[in-house]
Amino acid sequence: MKKTGRIMLVLLVVAVASFLLYPTVKWYCFTPEATKQLAAGSNLQIREYSRGQASRDVRVLMDKALNDGEGQVSPEYKYLEKVAKENLKAKGKSVPSKWTWYSMVATFASEGDLFDAIEEEKRTEIMNVKNLSSRVLNLGLDLRGGMSVLLDADTTAFEEKNGRKPTESELEALLKEDIDVLSARIDQFGVTEPDIRLQGKDQILIEIPGEADPERVNSFLRSSGSLTFQLVDDTLTSRVNSEYKKNPSAFIDENGVLVSPSYIPEGKTLAGYYAQDEYGIEFMKSLVVLYDEVALDGSHIESAKVGESSTQNISSISPSINFTLDSEGGKIFYSFTSRHKGESLAVVMDGKVKSVATINDAISQSVQLTGAFTAEEAQSLAVVLKTSSLPMALKVVSQSAIGATLGDDSVALALKALLFGVLLVVVFMVAYYGLSGLVADLALLMNLFLMISLLSALNFTLTLASIAGIVLTLGMAIDANVIIYERMKEEKAKGEAGFMVVKSGFSRAFWTIMDSNVTTIIAAAVLIVLGSSSVKGFAVTLAVGIGCSLFTALLLSHLIFDLFISEENGRQVHIGWRKNR
Repeated sequence: MKKTGRIMLVLLVVAVASFLLYPTVKWYCFTPEATKQLAAGSNLQIREYSRGQASRDVRVLMDKALNDGEGQVSPEYKYLEKVAKENLKAKGKSVPSKWTWYSMVATFASEGDLFDAIEEEKRTEIMNVKNLSSRVLNLGLDLRGGMSVLLDADTTAFEEKNGRKPTESELEALLKEDIDVLSARIDQFGVTEPDIRLQGKDQILIEIPGEADPERVNSFLRSSGSLTFQLVDDTLTSRVNSEYKKNPSAFIDENGVLVSPSYIPEGKTLAGYYAQDEYGIEFMKSLVVLYDEVALDGSHIESAKVGESSTQNISSISPSINFTLDSEGGKIFYSFTSRHKGESLAVVMDGKVKSVATINDAISQSVQLTGAFTAEEAQSLAVVLKTSSLPMALKVVSQSAIGATLGDDSVALALKALLFGVLLVVVFMVAYYGLSGLVADLALLMNLFLMISLLSALNFTLTLASIAGIVLTLGMAIDANVIIYERMKEEKAKGEAGFMVVKSGFSRAFWTIMDSNVTTIIAAAVLIVLGSSSVKGFAVTLAVGIGCSLFTALLLSHLIFDLFISEENGRQVHIGWRKNR
């Protein structure tokens, strides 16, 4: 490849690497800690936070519009200008030269529209940060602190019920359902950013970064979830929803908590009807007034799965949720539904309404919930119905916690080790190889830059083992330059011209470097496939680093030498501080 082509290639690689590294730099250097904490919460927590902020801001805006209508809008509410301009454009009206409190609020058709606009803005802001966090280089539990829980499949209950052990495929399917159930429970308990995955064939690993409370974690492992079936007061439900659409801030406080109006009598409770939006985020779709009496609790549910329901019109086929009750639950449910035909019944999970259906006939053990469900909503609701019990019983094998302070200490020590190692290599190369050592050092720093960029793009989780892999890779990267320089020394001893020393040195070292690095990559690949999580982290950083070192040693270093030493200028190569070297 010609010199110009190589320069363009290096510049392209640097540009791409910078683009890949930008999210990590933005996350760790320019994102406030408070915003990170919000983004680390579950989607439901983000939704509730944004609703609380919207409720607060609506009150402020309405008060300002009423008492200080001609005053200029504060900078913190400037984000509403875009929506206000769109509202005026839709009505065919001109945009005012100066936004006042009254002119801003007047662009919204109702208080509900203003509430929705503010909530969307607040939620989008946090969700953008949350999406950013999925494109950064993460810190593992040993660096940031947290909890790790290893669970074993307890097949005893399955054997007692079925008279046999589960097959490998059955066990895998049941454990995947367990992961869905545990994910739902963790989200309800507000534990942030959990990583729940299969480990081997019969284990589940749960890793929860940050300040995780062991008692709280144990509570969702033991919890059966609060799942109930309760009657709906349709008259009051219609009333509260009508008022909610007009004035949503009256029903939600600044913390995003639902506020019950005074006219709801004792024996009835106001609850939110929750659904999922197009992003899979749970949101409060409407309000429901429930009777406190529980028709049936979730402990009687034996199984739940998604099916299909349809009328005579094929086009109306839609998902349904089919679940089976035990014999006692069937009797209770049959008696209750017989007495309440024509009334609405809600499925309530931890105080949140997940579904409302009309009781058309008496129902016993086999129950089918139908409605305008999407496939995702039906699957989600099926998981909700199963959270009352785990499909495959689990037992805790090990549980360990790393404090955040210990994690910070680990980060500091790891960074010191990395920087100290790099500094020693840099000093050695300059001391031994002179100006040529500076070329190797530049290639080394570029290698580190490319490694971090690629690991960031992979959303890699950095652990102490991974840092060890980075340090080892940097050492191997310098080793490639050492091989090249020693070959160049041999060529120079023969009396070759400067440009031939460079050309021959790189060509003779090429296959030696390739052979050693390819065999290491093969070993890393084996570790990635067969190793445990910490070993895989080490192997991934090793493999990525070797790929980067091949680029920097064989292309970048060669290019730098070619830029200063050519056949035309006749310059000599100095590999060391002595002139004859």
